[in-house]
Amino acid sequence: MEIPEESPAAAEKGRTHSWEEIVVGLVMAAIVVITFANVVVRYFTAQSLAATEELSIALLPVLAFLGSVPAFLNDRHIRVTFFVERLPRRWRILAERLDALVTVALYIFLTWYAARLTYDQFRFEETSPALGVPQWWYTIWLPLLSFVIAVRLALARFGRRP
Repeated sequence: MEIPEESPAAAEKGRTHSWEEIVVGLVMAAIVVITFANVVVRYFTAQSLAATEELSIALLPVLAFLGSVPAFLNDRHIRVTFFVERLPRRWRILAERLDALVTVALYIFLTWYAARLTYDQFRFEETSPALGVPQWWYTIWLPLLSFVIAVRLALARFGRRP
């Protein structure tokens, strides 16, 4: 069956995937494999692998943060547009710029705050409950990915346009 050219699926057909989307797919696959391994081990041995839950939880922020980048760049993130759509064109553009500015500011704040959290975990030598590895190994991704989102969104919304 041929997909009509005006459908969203047809628009996605020739599109290349960003590196964020590829990494998100790999992280999802890792979570599925880790969780499935835990289910199989639990079924056959009646014991749970303690590390699987910890690893899955550690991968979820990577999944969420990197998954939000393509959503922001392609205007597919959740937003309420009831009032903005009723504004005159000039005010709509201003509202969209303000939205992008506030979002970039939020992720810059999150970068700073998460970096402080990660540094505190490093400084106080906190360890994870199941594996006993340094906790900052898991939280280092929060400031890094927040910074990636802030930069990618700022470049997309305020950078040079071709």
